Amino acid sequence: TFQTNVMTELRKWKLNLIEHHKLQMKQEKDKHAAHVRRLNNEIESLKESLHTYEISMGRKDEVITNLTQTLGKQKERTELMRKFTLWRIQRVKAKQEEYANRIADRQFQTALMKKVWTAWRSVCEVNWKEKVAKACQLRAEDVCVQLTNDYEAKIAELTATLEQTKAEILRLHNEREQYEDTMRKAFMRGVCALNLEAMSMFQSK
Repeated sequence: TFQTNVMTELRKWKLNLIEHHKLQMKQEKDKHAAHVRRLNNEIESLKESLHTYEISMGRKDEVITNLTQTLGKQKERTELMRKFTLWRIQRVKAKQEEYANRIADRQFQTALMKKVWTAWRSVCEVNWKEKVAKACQLRAEDVCVQLTNDYEAKIAELTATLEQTKAEILRLHNEREQYEDTMRKAFMRGVCALNLEAMSMFQSK
């Protein structure tokens, strides 16, 4: 019957929407997990570099040459990190815009469906058909409201993730600047010590 067909189509539409939403959530979780792993790997790499630099501080004869080379590499890594950060922020913004466009398209489709339901209901003259149409419309509106709430929550989650990523990158930059400042001071102390030793040798002669 017509009522059965309508209910069947609505169930199929609901199941398709649920499966599509689950797939999107899984893809976003996988991307977020991969990003967290990359950040952890970078942090571990920075820790290993810091450990290596601490060991190299103990070798007095190699300090000047090693510091010069290390500072050059750190500048290159800082520039690369800055470029990577800008690229990451642009990518997150592009994803947010794409997500917002998809929500707008979904809202348009929802409004169109409401108009179709209204037109179909106006054609129905029998009371039981009017009741079925009203119940279907209410159900479709509830599903649309739920989908809208889910998408808004996802946008809020992505925004929070972006802010956390920015804060972590800022913290890493601050740590890097502090470390470079410490290395420069150590370099200057090493140079001053060599100058003093040279002066003492000349004075003794």
